[in-house]
Amino acid sequence: MKLKDVLEKTAGFFREKGSPSPRLDAEILLAFGLNIERIRLYIDFDRPLTEDELAGLRELVRRRAQGEPVAYITGHKDFFGAVFEVTPDVLIPRPETEQIVEEGLEWLKKNAIAEARVVDLGCGSGCVGLSVLKNDPTARLLAVDISAGALSVARRNAERLGVQDRAVFLEADASKKESAAAALSEAGFEKIDLLLANPPYIDPKDPRVEDGVKRFEPEAALFAGDQGLAALKTWSRIWSPFLASPGLCLMEMGLDQGPSMKDIYSGLFTEAAVLKDLAGHDRVIKGVRHG
Repeated sequence: MKLKDVLEKTAGFFREKGSPSPRLDAEILLAFGLNIERIRLYIDFDRPLTEDELAGLRELVRRRAQGEPVAYITGHKDFFGAVFEVTPDVLIPRPETEQIVEEGLEWLKKNAIAEARVVDLGCGSGCVGLSVLKNDPTARLLAVDISAGALSVARRNAERLGVQDRAVFLEADASKKESAAAALSEAGFEKIDLLLANPPYIDPKDPRVEDGVKRFEPEAALFAGDQGLAALKTWSRIWSPFLASPGLCLMEMGLDQGPSMKDIYSGLFTEAAVLKDLAGHDRVIKGVRHG
Protein backbone atom coordinates (compact mmCIF):
# COMPACT_ATOMS: atom_id res chain seq x y z
CA MET A 1 0.00 0.00 0.00
CA LYS A 2 1.27 3.46 -0.91
CA LEU A 3 1.84 6.23 1.60
CA LYS A 4 -0.93 8.45 0.21
CA ASP A 5 -3.44 5.60 0.47
CA VAL A 6 -2.49 4.87 4.06
CA LEU A 7 -2.83 8.57 4.93
CA GLU A 8 -6.27 8.87 3.36
CA LYS A 9 -7.49 5.62 4.89
CA THR A 10 -6.21 6.58 8.34
CA ALA A 11 -7.76 10.06 8.21
CA GLY A 12 -11.08 8.56 7.13
CA PHE A 13 -10.95 6.00 9.93
CA PHE A 14 -10.30 8.69 12.54
CA ARG A 15 -13.15 10.75 11.08
CA GLU A 16 -15.51 7.80 11.56
CA LYS A 17 -14.26 7.45 15.14
CA GLY A 18 -15.23 11.06 15.85
CA SER A 19 -11.79 12.66 16.09
CA PRO A 20 -12.06 16.48 16.06
CA SER A 21 -8.92 16.65 13.88
CA PRO A 22 -8.76 13.41 11.86
CA ARG A 23 -6.40 14.61 9.12
CA LEU A 24 -3.96 16.19 11.54
CA ASP A 25 -3.99 13.13 13.78
CA ALA A 26 -3.25 10.91 10.79
CA GLU A 27 -0.41 13.13 9.58
CA ILE A 28 1.26 13.35 12.99
CA LEU A 29 1.03 9.63 13.71
CA LEU A 30 2.21 8.53 10.27
CA ALA A 31 5.15 10.93 10.35
CA PHE A 32 6.01 9.75 13.86
CA GLY A 33 5.67 6.06 13.01
CA LEU A 34 7.80 6.38 9.88
CA ASN A 35 10.28 8.75 11.55
CA ILE A 36 9.91 11.38 8.84
CA GLU A 37 8.86 15.04 8.72
CA ARG A 38 5.19 15.64 7.94
CA ILE A 39 6.04 17.31 4.63
CA ARG A 40 7.52 13.99 3.44
CA LEU A 41 4.03 12.48 3.56
CA TYR A 42 3.23 14.58 0.51
CA ILE A 43 6.63 14.61 -1.18
CA ASP A 44 6.93 10.82 -1.04
CA PHE A 45 3.22 10.11 -1.42
CA ASP A 46 3.78 7.32 -3.97
CA ARG A 47 6.24 5.38 -1.81
CA PRO A 48 5.05 1.87 -1.01
CA LEU A 49 5.21 0.92 2.66
CA THR A 50 6.71 -2.31 3.92
CA GLU A 51 4.77 -4.82 5.99
CA ASP A 52 6.86 -3.91 9.05
CA GLU A 53 6.04 -0.22 8.57
CA LEU A 54 2.35 -0.99 8.18
CA ALA A 55 2.34 -3.16 11.29
CA GLY A 56 3.89 -0.36 13.35
CA LEU A 57 1.39 2.17 12.02
CA ARG A 58 -1.56 -0.11 12.77
CA GLU A 59 -0.56 -0.16 16.43
CA LEU A 60 -0.41 3.65 16.57
CA VAL A 61 -3.78 3.91 14.85
CA ARG A 62 -5.28 1.36 17.24
CA ARG A 63 -4.17 3.39 20.25
CA ARG A 64 -5.59 6.61 18.83
CA ALA A 65 -8.85 4.89 17.91
CA GLN A 66 -9.23 3.87 21.55
CA GLY A 67 -9.11 7.54 22.54
CA GLU A 68 -5.48 7.88 23.63
CA PRO A 69 -4.31 11.45 22.91
CA VAL A 70 -1.85 11.85 20.04
CA ALA A 71 0.65 13.64 22.29
CA TYR A 72 0.85 10.66 24.65
CA ILE A 73 1.41 8.31 21.71
CA THR A 74 4.25 10.40 20.25
CA GLY A 75 5.57 11.55 23.63
CA HIS A 76 5.80 15.22 22.73
CA LYS A 77 3.78 18.36 22.05
CA ASP A 78 4.63 21.71 20.46
CA PHE A 79 4.12 24.74 22.70
CA PHE A 80 5.18 28.38 22.23
CA GLY A 81 7.72 27.53 19.53
CA ALA A 82 9.38 24.61 21.34
CA VAL A 83 8.84 20.87 21.62
CA PHE A 84 8.01 19.53 25.08
CA GLU A 85 8.13 15.96 26.27
CA VAL A 86 4.80 14.78 27.64
CA THR A 87 3.79 11.61 29.47
CA PRO A 88 0.56 10.55 31.19
CA ASP A 89 2.01 12.17 34.34
CA VAL A 90 1.36 15.62 32.87
CA LEU A 91 -1.44 17.57 31.28
CA ILE A 92 -0.99 17.94 27.53
CA PRO A 93 -0.07 21.58 26.71
CA ARG A 94 -2.87 23.46 24.92
CA PRO A 95 -2.51 26.38 22.48
CA GLU A 96 -4.76 28.58 24.64
CA THR A 97 -2.29 28.31 27.53
CA GLU A 98 0.30 30.15 25.43
CA GLN A 99 -1.62 33.34 26.29
CA ILE A 100 -0.23 33.24 29.84
CA VAL A 101 3.34 33.05 28.55
CA GLU A 102 2.83 35.81 26.00
CA GLU A 103 1.19 38.18 28.50
CA GLY A 104 3.88 37.49 31.09
CA LEU A 105 6.78 38.11 28.72
CA GLU A 106 5.23 41.33 27.43
CA TRP A 107 4.76 42.59 30.98
CA LEU A 108 8.36 41.80 32.00
CA LYS A 109 9.64 43.62 28.93
CA LYS A 110 7.32 46.62 29.41
CA ASN A 111 8.43 47.01 33.03
CA ALA A 112 12.11 46.36 32.21
CA ILE A 113 12.39 43.69 34.91
CA ALA A 114 15.77 41.96 34.71
CA GLU A 115 16.47 38.64 36.44
CA ALA A 116 12.74 38.21 36.95
CA ARG A 117 11.66 35.82 39.69
CA VAL A 118 9.07 33.61 38.01
CA VAL A 119 6.90 31.02 39.77
CA ASP A 120 4.95 28.35 37.87
CA LEU A 121 2.41 26.60 40.11
CA GLY A 122 1.24 23.12 39.15
CA CYS A 123 3.93 23.21 36.49
CA GLY A 124 3.25 19.79 34.94
CA SER A 125 5.50 19.48 31.88
CA GLY A 126 6.95 22.90 32.69
CA CYS A 127 5.73 24.33 29.40
CA VAL A 128 4.58 27.65 30.90
CA GLY A 129 7.51 28.58 33.12
CA LEU A 130 10.19 27.09 30.89
CA SER A 131 8.82 28.99 27.89
CA VAL A 132 9.37 32.19 29.85
CA LEU A 133 12.98 31.19 30.56
CA LYS A 134 13.55 30.25 26.92
CA ASN A 135 12.43 33.71 25.81
CA ASP A 136 13.88 35.78 28.68
CA PRO A 137 17.59 34.97 29.11
CA THR A 138 17.86 36.50 32.60
CA ALA A 139 14.67 35.18 34.20
CA ARG A 140 14.79 32.56 36.96
CA LEU A 141 12.11 29.99 37.69
CA LEU A 142 10.61 28.17 40.64
CA ALA A 143 8.45 25.33 39.30
CA VAL A 144 6.13 23.69 41.83
CA ASP A 145 4.09 20.51 41.44
CA ILE A 146 2.64 17.93 43.80
CA SER A 147 3.52 15.12 41.36
CA ALA A 148 7.03 13.67 41.38
CA GLY A 149 6.37 12.17 37.96
CA ALA A 150 5.42 15.55 36.51
CA LEU A 151 8.54 17.18 37.96
CA SER A 152 10.73 14.54 36.33
CA VAL A 153 9.21 15.44 32.97
CA ALA A 154 9.67 19.17 33.66
CA ARG A 155 13.34 18.67 34.57
CA ARG A 156 13.98 16.81 31.32
CA ASN A 157 12.26 19.57 29.37
CA ALA A 158 14.44 22.17 31.07
CA GLU A 159 17.51 20.24 29.97
CA ARG A 160 16.19 19.93 26.42
CA LEU A 161 15.76 23.70 26.29
CA GLY A 162 19.12 24.38 27.96
CA VAL A 163 17.61 26.43 30.81
CA GLN A 164 18.07 23.98 33.69
CA ASP A 165 20.65 26.20 35.42
CA ARG A 166 18.01 28.90 35.94
CA ALA A 167 15.25 26.63 37.22
CA VAL A 168 14.46 25.11 40.61
CA PHE A 169 11.93 22.26 40.77
CA LEU A 170 10.10 21.55 43.99
CA GLU A 171 7.63 18.82 44.92
CA ALA A 172 5.04 20.57 47.07
CA ASP A 173 1.32 21.17 47.44
CA ALA A 174 0.64 24.69 46.15
CA SER A 175 -2.60 24.80 48.16
CA LYS A 176 -0.76 24.58 51.50
CA LYS A 177 0.17 27.93 53.04
CA GLU A 178 3.36 26.58 54.60
CA SER A 179 4.53 25.35 51.19
CA ALA A 180 4.73 28.84 49.72
CA ALA A 181 7.29 30.38 52.07
CA ALA A 182 9.39 27.20 52.11
CA ALA A 183 9.36 26.96 48.32
CA LEU A 184 10.41 30.56 47.82
CA SER A 185 13.21 30.14 50.34
CA GLU A 186 14.39 27.04 48.47
CA ALA A 187 14.59 29.06 45.25
CA GLY A 188 16.23 32.05 46.93
CA PHE A 189 13.27 34.30 46.07
CA GLU A 190 12.26 37.00 48.56
CA LYS A 191 9.41 38.05 46.29
CA ILE A 192 7.74 36.98 43.04
CA ASP A 193 7.80 39.21 39.97
CA LEU A 194 5.66 36.95 37.77
CA LEU A 195 3.26 34.34 39.18
CA LEU A 196 1.86 31.92 36.61
CA ALA A 197 -0.44 28.92 36.81
CA ASN A 198 -2.64 26.66 34.75
CA PRO A 199 -4.43 25.10 37.72
CA PRO A 200 -7.09 22.40 37.67
CA TYR A 201 -10.28 24.37 37.01
CA ILE A 202 -12.82 21.93 35.57
CA ASP A 203 -15.94 21.10 37.57
CA PRO A 204 -16.00 17.29 37.95
CA LYS A 205 -19.67 17.42 36.90
CA ASP A 206 -18.96 19.34 33.68
CA PRO A 207 -20.45 17.25 30.82
CA ARG A 208 -18.37 19.05 28.17
CA VAL A 209 -15.11 17.26 29.01
CA GLU A 210 -14.01 14.94 26.20
CA ASP A 211 -13.93 11.24 27.05
CA GLY A 212 -10.29 10.89 25.97
CA VAL A 213 -9.30 13.71 28.31
CA LYS A 214 -11.08 12.13 31.28
CA ARG A 215 -9.69 8.67 30.59
CA PHE A 216 -6.05 9.48 29.88
CA GLU A 217 -4.98 12.83 31.36
CA PRO A 218 -4.14 13.19 35.08
CA GLU A 219 -7.30 13.83 37.07
CA ALA A 220 -5.51 16.03 39.62
CA ALA A 221 -4.43 18.41 36.85
CA LEU A 222 -7.94 18.73 35.44
CA PHE A 223 -10.61 18.78 38.12
CA ALA A 224 -11.21 20.93 41.19
CA GLY A 225 -14.01 21.27 43.70
CA ASP A 226 -16.17 24.33 44.32
CA GLN A 227 -17.42 24.23 40.70
CA GLY A 228 -13.82 24.12 39.48
CA LEU A 229 -12.76 27.20 41.45
CA ALA A 230 -11.06 25.59 44.47
CA ALA A 231 -7.45 25.64 43.23
CA LEU A 232 -7.82 29.03 41.54
CA LYS A 233 -9.06 30.62 44.76
CA THR A 234 -6.64 28.87 47.12
CA TRP A 235 -3.50 29.31 45.04
CA SER A 236 -4.28 32.97 44.44
CA ARG A 237 -4.91 33.75 48.12
CA ILE A 238 -1.85 31.85 49.38
CA TRP A 239 0.71 33.04 46.83
CA SER A 240 -0.42 36.60 46.03
CA PRO A 241 1.00 38.10 49.28
CA PHE A 242 4.49 37.19 48.03
CA LEU A 243 4.09 39.21 44.83
CA ALA A 244 6.56 42.06 44.37
CA SER A 245 5.56 45.61 43.52
CA PRO A 246 5.22 45.83 40.60
CA GLY A 247 4.17 42.21 40.23
CA LEU A 248 1.89 40.26 37.93
CA CYS A 249 -0.25 37.16 38.47
CA LEU A 250 -1.76 35.27 35.53
CA MET A 251 -3.84 32.11 35.89
CA GLU A 252 -5.77 30.21 33.26
CA MET A 253 -9.42 29.56 34.07
CA GLY A 254 -12.62 28.14 32.61
CA LEU A 255 -14.78 30.09 30.20
CA ASP A 256 -17.54 30.71 32.77
CA GLN A 257 -15.33 31.58 35.76
CA GLY A 258 -14.40 35.16 34.87
CA PRO A 259 -16.93 37.05 37.05
CA SER A 260 -16.19 35.01 40.19
CA MET A 261 -12.43 35.28 39.79
CA LYS A 262 -12.50 39.00 39.02
CA ASP A 263 -14.37 39.62 42.28
CA ILE A 264 -11.67 37.72 44.18
CA TYR A 265 -8.77 39.38 42.35
CA SER A 266 -10.22 42.84 42.95
CA GLY A 267 -9.67 42.21 46.65
CA LEU A 268 -6.17 40.77 46.24
CA PHE A 269 -4.55 43.09 43.71
CA THR A 270 -4.32 46.74 42.73
CA GLU A 271 -5.75 45.88 39.32
CA ALA A 272 -7.84 42.92 38.18
CA ALA A 273 -8.90 41.99 34.67
CA VAL A 274 -10.33 39.08 32.72
CA LEU A 275 -8.49 38.34 29.46
CA LYS A 276 -10.30 36.67 26.58
CA ASP A 277 -8.84 34.07 24.23
CA LEU A 278 -8.95 34.18 20.42
CA ALA A 279 -12.40 32.60 20.46
CA GLY A 280 -13.72 35.42 22.66
CA HIS A 281 -14.03 33.29 25.80
CA ASP A 282 -12.84 34.30 29.26
CA ARG A 283 -9.52 32.47 29.57
CA VAL A 284 -7.07 34.21 31.94
CA ILE A 285 -7.52 36.05 35.23
CA LYS A 286 -4.96 38.82 35.65
CA GLY A 287 -3.90 40.55 38.84
CA VAL A 288 -1.38 43.41 39.05
CA ARG A 289 0.22 44.77 42.19
CA HIS A 290 1.60 48.30 42.35
CA GLY A 291 3.33 50.11 45.19
